[in-house]
Amino acid sequence: MSRPASLALYAVASGLVAPLAPGLLQGRARRGKEDPERLGERLGRSSLSRPDGQLAWLHGASVGEGLSLLPLVDGLRAAGPDLQILVTTGTRASAEVMAQRLPPSVLHQFAPVDTPDATARFIAHWRPDLGVFVESELWPNLIAAARGAGTRLALVSARMSEASFRGWRRFPRAAAATLGAFELVLARDEVAAARLTALGARVEGAWDAKLGAGLLPADPDALAALRTDLAERPVILAASTHPGEEPIVLAAFRQAAETRPDALLVLVPRHPARGAEVEALVRAQGLTAARRSHGEDPGGAAVYVADTLGELGLYLRLARLAFVGGSLVDGVGGHNPLEPARLGCAFVTGPHTEHWPIYDAFLAAGATRRVGKLEDLVAVMVEALESGLADMARRAEATATGLDRDGRSLAPRLLELIGS
Repeated sequence: MSRPASLALYAVASGLVAPLAPGLLQGRARRGKEDPERLGERLGRSSLSRPDGQLAWLHGASVGEGLSLLPLVDGLRAAGPDLQILVTTGTRASAEVMAQRLPPSVLHQFAPVDTPDATARFIAHWRPDLGVFVESELWPNLIAAARGAGTRLALVSARMSEASFRGWRRFPRAAAATLGAFELVLARDEVAAARLTALGARVEGAWDAKLGAGLLPADPDALAALRTDLAERPVILAASTHPGEEPIVLAAFRQAAETRPDALLVLVPRHPARGAEVEALVRAQGLTAARRSHGEDPGGAAVYVADTLGELGLYLRLARLAFVGGSLVDGVGGHNPLEPARLGCAFVTGPHTEHWPIYDAFLAAGATRRVGKLEDLVAVMVEALESGLADMARRAEATATGLDRDGRSLAPRLLELIGS
């Protein structure tokens, strides 16, 4: 089947703007959004050699998608011990997390920008036998280059937002050709399956990459040090917060802490680069603050701004209650409820969790609550500080255990694609 005109035009247009890519990437590097030492990878110039043997390439956009690949990495290593594995992500933060969490034998590179030359260089260098895209990363040039080189492709834990669905529907032949490149498509939920099918994908079933993952890690020495520093102080955690959420959380904590003046709020912004901004918001509320990225301990501060990567597991092990961010403001869709639940930490969420249908299971089990208003958040914080939320925590952990049990290993099915 000939390439649709819209995809051909996309390739031409992206090729015409390709000369601007180095300058744009350098500008992003100056703003801290790219690793200046690895800009070549974004242009398809790989910094590592391709190992011998069959190679599976797994791709996720950012931190959350990259972390969701870790169980699949483990599954592929167990099912195909001779298989080489490359993981690509697109953000500097995700690269830093992958450096901490990937096994030493697994390679990481930044994904190339979606221009014809960059994607062609990437594919020509790595020659992947298998390419696995997770969630919603659909880059036409990259997918076409991989398929043209004979890479067997899978799209797993696939989701499709309403906005993306509307956008792709404007170009139905392009959507069908792009999705048709995948030999295996597994949707994250029924909504995604319906949208992907409407766009021409052959959806074979469901698989959620977030299910079956392990506990978030915590450095034992760092955990012991924090426990010593905190002594008996009760901890409230606000995890993965976004702009517009911190003022609400801080106002609620300030009121709730009237019942326990020694309480500590650990505030973890979704993007650690916002640490200084978040600290300013804390002080604007008349609260004292300490910064994790500055090497400061919580001490006697009312709020600990935890603006570092990869340490959420520490705070979930210390907290009586976690508020899961990305849910009080529209447009984010919530964040992962399994992270607190697996660790037996009671948690609550705002009303906007459309990207996480599994919240329904937690709500049905009485394992979480929605807090849509300031007074709702104050009330649950007071309850956590005064008496704890042990029953909610037990229900959350039990629900997470059941959901994880339903998640199945995908590795054998993927290896079938390449005959490994």
